[in-house]
Amino acid sequence: MTGVVVVGAGMGGLAAAARLAATGHRVTVLERSATCGGKLGTYSRDGFVFDTGPSLLTLPQVYRDLFAATGADLDELVEVVPVDPTCHYRFADGSELDVPHDRGRVGPALARALGPDTAAAWEAVMTDAERLWGLVGEPVLQRPLNGVRDLLRHSASVRDLFAIAPWRTLRGLGRRRFADPRARFLLDRYATYTGSDPRRLPALMTVVPHVEQRYGSWYVRGGLRVLADALLHRVRELGVEVRTGSEVVAVETGAAGVTGVRLAGGERVPASVVVCNADARHLHDDLLRDRRARRARRALNRVQPSLAGFVLLLALRGRTPDARHHRVLFASDPDAEFDAIFGPRPRPVPDPTVYVCAPDDPAVRPDADHEAWFVLVNAPRHDSASGVDWTESGLAERYADQVLDVLARRGLDVRERLLWREIRTPADLERDTGAPGGSIYGSSSNGPRAALLRPANRSRVPGLYLVGGSAHPGGGLPLVAMSAAIVADLIGPAARNRADQPDRELHQADD
Repeated sequence: MTGVVVVGAGMGGLAAAARLAATGHRVTVLERSATCGGKLGTYSRDGFVFDTGPSLLTLPQVYRDLFAATGADLDELVEVVPVDPTCHYRFADGSELDVPHDRGRVGPALARALGPDTAAAWEAVMTDAERLWGLVGEPVLQRPLNGVRDLLRHSASVRDLFAIAPWRTLRGLGRRRFADPRARFLLDRYATYTGSDPRRLPALMTVVPHVEQRYGSWYVRGGLRVLADALLHRVRELGVEVRTGSEVVAVETGAAGVTGVRLAGGERVPASVVVCNADARHLHDDLLRDRRARRARRALNRVQPSLAGFVLLLALRGRTPDARHHRVLFASDPDAEFDAIFGPRPRPVPDPTVYVCAPDDPAVRPDADHEAWFVLVNAPRHDSASGVDWTESGLAERYADQVLDVLARRGLDVRERLLWREIRTPADLERDTGAPGGSIYGSSSNGPRAALLRPANRSRVPGLYLVGGSAHPGGGLPLVAMSAAIVADLIGPAARNRADQPDRELHQADD
């Protein structure tokens, strides 16, 4: 059997470990922290339980397929339930919109809230996005992508390539198609699903709202962390050795490719295959010293990191009237927000859009008269040298007060209901997960190359593979599981010798 080491027990790493073990590989997972799941974390205190990462699950079928491929039934292990409405939006002018879970009800809801003309324009954009999803959903997102040549090869025709039109931006499309600025705000929001700026994100990303509205948004009873626990249990059932508290400090290589990894304490773990679930930038800057990776390193350094997040976990007494699982409270000037995050002088956003997740789930609160709120605002990454130093004395507390004030101004004043709060800054995310600067999605998708040509799943270094949100096809629960399927396919079953696999595929950024 081939010895495989997986570096990092995030969802992509665990999914890859499960698939590889199910096909006969001897797999060891090495995780630097004391827990598994990566950014899909949890925090518990006084009977309150919070997801500290993703708040919704899209495309649950991806995880059903993962569990089925490894010999289990996801729905026997966790309870996946629809979130309806998917999200409640409050715009700066005070108007509101509930987007339903079912695609067929979205148009009427938009017509009631934003008017029939806007609803018709949105439906037209989503019809175009459905065609785009057909062009990229399986041909691009679920296959290896090794540069521009692959992208062109996957496009059935020049007409298809013009439909993808990576040179057009999401913001530009919104301006062309929507007279109502609220519809443009709504479309812009989906840029943050990839940690990006809508003014630079390719318009192709209209597939994100299409997928959300076509396939619905879902929640796992007990919190999305339950999904990570189920996957970890499955991995162990398959015989994978999972070692927490094991920090990899180097991926070691020789003339023929990878030879293993070295841990912080000096231990060397030999392997003929290494699957890296750590951030691609961290891999190339800190873990890998191999000349074959130089081009990949240079390409990554040219890409702008994704935005980070400032999080409040709020333990509240009492219940909120007209409660919603997921709310978005828009700022009046989204450009000012993205300028603060991606501009030449990063700073905490003065008047941010606020995201609130408040599951109506008895498992996450001590009793029926309390609520557990996860509050997120987009934030610049932690950079103590030339950006925002989120460890600066008093900064986190001051900004937490500011976010609560913003909530109050937008109709959700919970300050008198607050039992306690827990603050998580981008510096905390960097410390806990190893994400450089606390960038949630690794690299942003600001620009065509960054959006479509993330680091390839097969490295130039033979035997080294990349999985997770910073590699192809990108970040988010469904995509990291797709990346695991691609990697497992590239490696093949245990009986297949690595020498049978061609090394001629280049890192996608080298084209």
